[in-house]
Amino acid sequence: MITSTLVSYRLAASDLDTTLQRVSEQSIVSREVEYYLENIGDVKSIDDFLGDSRLFSFAMKAHGLEDMNYAKAFMRKVLEEGIDSDDSFANSLTDNRYADFAKTFDFKSFDAATTSFTKTQQGTVDKYVRQTLEEQAGADNEGVRLALYFERKAEGIDTFYEILADPALAQVVRTTLGLPDAVATIDIDKQVEMISDRLDLETFRDPDALSELLNRFAALWDVNRGLDQASNSLIGLFGGTGQVGISQDLLLQISQLRR
Repeated sequence: MITSTLVSYRLAASDLDTTLQRVSEQSIVSREVEYYLENIGDVKSIDDFLGDSRLFSFAMKAHGLEDMNYAKAFMRKVLEEGIDSDDSFANSLTDNRYADFAKTFDFKSFDAATTSFTKTQQGTVDKYVRQTLEEQAGADNEGVRLALYFERKAEGIDTFYEILADPALAQVVRTTLGLPDAVATIDIDKQVEMISDRLDLETFRDPDALSELLNRFAALWDVNRGLDQASNSLIGLFGGTGQVGISQDLLLQISQLRR
């Protein structure tokens, strides 16, 4: 029996703490969490961090960067330059996941003490469990994953340009507003104008308004695609198992950093 996106999303979101607890108790998740918490405190340098592929992969997945596990030279540059300078490597990238990663694992500022903070320990575990929940939801119904992802990111959205820079966020907004996917090909300023005429950014900071928006998205997702298609994986939105697809510019930068 196929469950609608709206029902599935409401079930997952209605008691999110309980849903996350169930995910954390899954054997494969609990094993990875246990290994991470037991070993991350022993990491005292970027070399230590990149040298333990299991720890590094856990942290990357927690930040939605799992598809970039292979790009260690790229991530080394992210970590070595940190985030203090406006023109640091992480801050120069349009995808703010890299700056978030560098902020969490701020070896540049804190050196050997970096992994002693809550954000690198339990904070990273919490992100890992949430990412796992969203991925598992997407395996059954990509619309549910999109809704959960948007819910997680919503409070930090300050401009419509941030939405359009993220294919998954943009898909939620277009679906909710009844805009065709072809809109993504027009001038970005015109897209912002089109969306801002129909949507207020304050909606994302009002829990009730956000819930109403995501309920509408979930209902329209099934209407637009049909229940038989609602669980199809949209590889272009999440880049496989990660958050966002890798751009050609980013791939070029990675190739230049390989060692």
